Amino acid sequence: MQDTSRAGFAVMMESILGNAMTIDERLEKLTERHEALTQAVDLLAAMYQQNERRLTQVLDAINRLANIAEAHDVRLDDHERLPDDPPHAA
Repeated sequence: MQDTSRAGFAVMMESILGNAMTIDERLEKLTERHEALTQAVDLLAAMYQQNERRLTQVLDAINRLANIAEAHDVRLDDHERLPDDPPHAA
């Protein structure tokens, strides 16, 4: 009789809870979510590294352009001087 009441209780709880998940189902769902989060973190890490490389390349290009601009500025300054300017005469 006790087994019958337990079975009845289980049926009643199932009808109350609806589609209650078992522990195995919950673990499976948590594992799937963990895998999805791991993939997302891996993707973000790869994107971060790629952005770091790009930033390094951009900063290098900016430094090269700054050096070119400085060299041209010096050349322009030399062209602006008058040939008769005694302090700058050769």
